[in-house]
Amino acid sequence: MNPKPRVAVVTPNFPNSADPFLAIYLYQAARALQRWMDVTVYCVMPSYPRYFFGPRERAYNRVDTNFTLPDVEVHYIHYPALPGLTRFINGRMSARYLAPHLQGAKPDIMLAYWIYPEGEGAIRVGEQLGVPVVVQSLGSDLRIIGDPFTARGVRNTLRRASFILTVSTDLRQQAIALGASENRVRVVLNACDPAVFHVGDKAAARMQLDIDTSTRLVLFVGRLDPIKGLDDLLEATARLASSMPQLQVVCVGTGVLEARLRARVQQADLANRVRFVGQCDPAGVSRWLAAADLLCLPSHSEGCPNVVVEALSCGRPIVGTPVGGTPELVDDSCAVLTPPGDPVGLAQALATALQRDWDERAIAARGGRSWDDVARETFDVCQSLLSGRRRGA
Repeated sequence: MNPKPRVAVVTPNFPNSADPFLAIYLYQAARALQRWMDVTVYCVMPSYPRYFFGPRERAYNRVDTNFTLPDVEVHYIHYPALPGLTRFINGRMSARYLAPHLQGAKPDIMLAYWIYPEGEGAIRVGEQLGVPVVVQSLGSDLRIIGDPFTARGVRNTLRRASFILTVSTDLRQQAIALGASENRVRVVLNACDPAVFHVGDKAAARMQLDIDTSTRLVLFVGRLDPIKGLDDLLEATARLASSMPQLQVVCVGTGVLEARLRARVQQADLANRVRFVGQCDPAGVSRWLAAADLLCLPSHSEGCPNVVVEALSCGRPIVGTPVGGTPELVDDSCAVLTPPGDPVGLAQALATALQRDWDERAIAARGGRSWDDVARETFDVCQSLLSGRRRGA
């Protein structure tokens, strides 16, 4: 029997000691990919001096490089960076610190989750080793490009990659618009674990979570940062407060906006309407989805929001925005979509969804996509590249 091909997964986003739930979907994908490939993950992260707080949208902490995860071999690698100032060389710097790890590992192929700078770094190392490199866009790496240096790095990465994967058709179109060849870009949608995310007993979940049976419960799951539209959700909630006295909003997650959002919900129009419960493991998220009437994701930008896939598998309708890959996952039978940045429209969408009688079994039937499906499709691309190399193509 031929040995499994060795793949080096390179990404700046992976569960770690500072954030054990960061990009947990990539962990699930890596675990599933091991059915077909010998997987080693290299989490390559910028490290900022102590006198810098790092980029505003995320706390970049130095993580414990000895941190381990079940079933997946992970190496945590820091490379030096300065916010903004080193943006144009971060691809080269990440490659410099990644290369020594891969020279001894001798992977057959590399898979980079994130376009720039770590995706470019992976390509530089792949070119040194003479192995193909597949890069995958997750969302913001193509949808939100904030400066000319990053834009140049993104285009350079798309041009040099052996193949490009995206988590939505929207991102595929973005990649092509930025210079990727159409025949080198494929969509691989996200998935979830059906053993965890499935239709549950709402009454039992509410009893466990101390939620009254009469509560109209709206759930948000994700990072508490500006791109997620949480200000819009709070303003929409305040608008509905007088007409929906049983309305409650629960936010699962943490982020840079948490202190400001907590201060906002102390004001009279939102008093006792909103709860922040912090991060939850997948089983905890599933329990909150079972207890909720719907999931609200009012994002201003998305790739393929995994929480939408999870909510649908749990039979929960979506109130969201038609951005990124969200419209590819839902239709009128399971969602109410409204333009981003519009609290009035969001309030109307929430009211409409909360008054509608949804068929949770029909919504759950839209799911069924597992991480094995994602892994098999990813492997097919990798195997095709490796077969082409063996044929001398």
